[in-house]
Amino acid sequence: MNDERKFTTWEEAVVWLRNQPDQHQLVLDAFYDDPLIAAAERYLQSTEWQAIAALLAGRSGAALDVGAGRGIASYALARSGFAVTALEPDSSAIVGAAAIRDLATQAQLPIRVVEEFSERLPFDDSAFDVVFARAVLHHTSDLDGACREMFRVLRPGGMLIAAREHVISKEADLPQFLAQHPLHHLYGGEHAFLLDRYTGALTVAGFSAIDTLRPLQSPINLFPYTLDTLRAAVVAKLTRTIPAGPLWRAALAPRSVFVSLLSIAGRFDNRPGRLYSFVCRKA
Repeated sequence: MNDERKFTTWEEAVVWLRNQPDQHQLVLDAFYDDPLIAAAERYLQSTEWQAIAALLAGRSGAALDVGAGRGIASYALARSGFAVTALEPDSSAIVGAAAIRDLATQAQLPIRVVEEFSERLPFDDSAFDVVFARAVLHHTSDLDGACREMFRVLRPGGMLIAAREHVISKEADLPQFLAQHPLHHLYGGEHAFLLDRYTGALTVAGFSAIDTLRPLQSPINLFPYTLDTLRAAVVAKLTRTIPAGPLWRAALAPRSVFVSLLSIAGRFDNRPGRLYSFVCRKA
């Protein structure tokens, strides 16, 4: 996409994107397609959510979905049995709070919607058992303040999952990341931090245990790829470079082999804006 246009709202950007035939897959991957309830159900069934659900196994109670957007994660949390509050400052009927309310009505799910920013959560201390934030921290205007607020509203023993956060290796990589981001040029708002900046903010906020999921380590970060589709893409690329398709397919056929190779590759992954996720616990 080389279009230089800029929009004043994210809703305008998404509506324009939907109308570009060559961007259909990007719209699907971002869950911007309608009907919204079908997109939310697709997210519920995705390998990304299945990995998140595994992290939440055995937990129940009240969940806060921070930066809820269209409500796909709120839907998944509610369908998983949580009493969900969706926090979304954008009032949009397409990409914001009004869309979540409509989704909750259609799905007959008791999702409460609050229009506010993550840096000032209008909730009592220890109000939630789980806080979920999908691609939220890198958008915050005050990363430290947002992390403090998420810690504050969690009950002791609660869990924060901050999923799919963009990471850069050095500040000089930020312009390259923004230039290659498929959506940033439409409206702006994207950002990325050093890995230590995220973990430092979460630690100072008070979290006693922080598990860092690397880009190639978890299905949460791999999406929209799965292990199988990523393996197929790697084989296809290797075949174009070194014509020996059957050999590549045979060598990478065992899932354990491919997972091991991903683990090794992850140590050398310095792509600007690569995705990390953080699983944090409040003592």
